[in-house]
Amino acid sequence: MRTQTKIRRSIASDGSAAEALIYPLLLLLLCWVIWLLETTSGGSSLIEWGIRPRQWSSWKGLFFMPLLHDPSSVKHILNNSLPTYLLLAAVIYYYREIALKVFLISWFGTGFIVWWVAQDNGAYHIGMSGVIYALFGFLFISGFFRRVKALQGISLAIIFLYGSMIWGIFPMEPSISWEGHFGGFTVGVLLAIFYRKKGPVSPKFQYEIEREMGIEPPDLEGIWKRNQEEMEQRILFEQMIREQQELNPGVPFQVIYHINPTTKLEEEEKPQGDTEK
Repeated sequence: MRTQTKIRRSIASDGSAAEALIYPLLLLLLCWVIWLLETTSGGSSLIEWGIRPRQWSSWKGLFFMPLLHDPSSVKHILNNSLPTYLLLAAVIYYYREIALKVFLISWFGTGFIVWWVAQDNGAYHIGMSGVIYALFGFLFISGFFRRVKALQGISLAIIFLYGSMIWGIFPMEPSISWEGHFGGFTVGVLLAIFYRKKGPVSPKFQYEIEREMGIEPPDLEGIWKRNQEEMEQRILFEQMIREQQELNPGVPFQVIYHINPTTKLEEEEKPQGDTEK
């Protein structure tokens, strides 16, 4: 009978709840401040800091594209705020060791794919949606690679809440940068495959850890059976003593132990000078 006590350990990979809450909030605060500057300045000068495909002059868009949003409507930045916060917080909390790498590669990788793949029709690509799709793809695929129930639950929740996002990787509306969505999702999937051995691990049973360390777990069932047998023998022995005392009340009860020495013990007790002839 083996115990199946799980070793309690944090599922988060050196993550911190405070970091997971604060860093996405600071990023969104920066986006909203820039959006307010866009709306008050007319927006045209800041939008030109986005990415115009295959134009060397728009290299700066690799840095600033995710921070810029449509200044003519609050809908664009509002739609990107909640998924950005939730997905980035999940990456920081569960993948603290590689969170910064995943975020930066998602940021610059998505921008590069947009610059390289998208058609140059004179428009600038802006918005955080490409990074959102990268984080979405990373969490979704990695959740099944790691086989951690918490991450699988997040993946299923992402499908339930943002399942319609998958259609964003196809060219459905001219005003939406599907190239950014497609590039971001591709980057996220590749990151999940590359870092498939990184991130949180599911709690293990104690005997699984001992097996990995080469330690044979104790046979608790065998120990229990031996204890039961010894207890039964003790009870029978005590009962035998009582019966003997009842039959011969005046005769003291003696216990004589018979020891049969083994051949090895006989050889050790034999004097060294004695040899058989």
